[in-house]
Amino acid sequence: MTEKLTLVSHTLCPYVQRAAIALTEKGVPFERIYVDLSDKPDWFKSISPLGKVPLLKVGEEVLFESAVILEYLDETRGDRLHPSDPLTRARHRGWIEFGSAILNDIWRFYTAPDEKALAERASDLRRRFEWVERHLGGGPYFAGPQFHLVDTVYGPIFRYFDVFDRIGDFGVFGDLPKVAAYRTALAERPSVAGAVGKDYPSALWDFLAARKSALSHRMMEIAA
Repeated sequence: MTEKLTLVSHTLCPYVQRAAIALTEKGVPFERIYVDLSDKPDWFKSISPLGKVPLLKVGEEVLFESAVILEYLDETRGDRLHPSDPLTRARHRGWIEFGSAILNDIWRFYTAPDEKALAERASDLRRRFEWVERHLGGGPYFAGPQFHLVDTVYGPIFRYFDVFDRIGDFGVFGDLPKVAAYRTALAERPSVAGAVGKDYPSALWDFLAARKSALSHRMMEIAA
């Protein structure tokens, strides 16, 4: 495959990070272009049916939706990151969707309007990760020693908590040793670490602080 690949990105988007991790794991060269989603340029609006990132430009073609992009990359570039066994592969696809559900809960967590809602959303996240704990393999990754496509999803999820942990202890990961070890292993993976810029932590902090939520109120107390 010789088509030039361009990943249209946003600085904070976890779905973009999935594609960047997969591309890096496969050793595929790609260009990365960032867009401001609060002020979308016309060229972006003309090629993004949903007005969202990521987009993957493959030559003159444009793919949208991260799950579609991941599947395309796995079918066409480098060594496969999905398991070869169909049943195991289907199981991994299910846990990829579960990861997207966790991201939805993370959004509800950082936009919770008051402390009661914040605690409820933290409990929701806790229950999600209890499911992950029960289904993780022997480590260090989701299904064991080999890095799979499903692992591209959980690296960006855990990255949020690097900032959340600076704000408070929300009890999400306590007594979940497999999840804790998985989080550490992914953070140490070069493809995961390199999927965001050095300004990511400060950019995420600023984004969260501007939400006018219970979490941002806590952040203001820390800064005071």
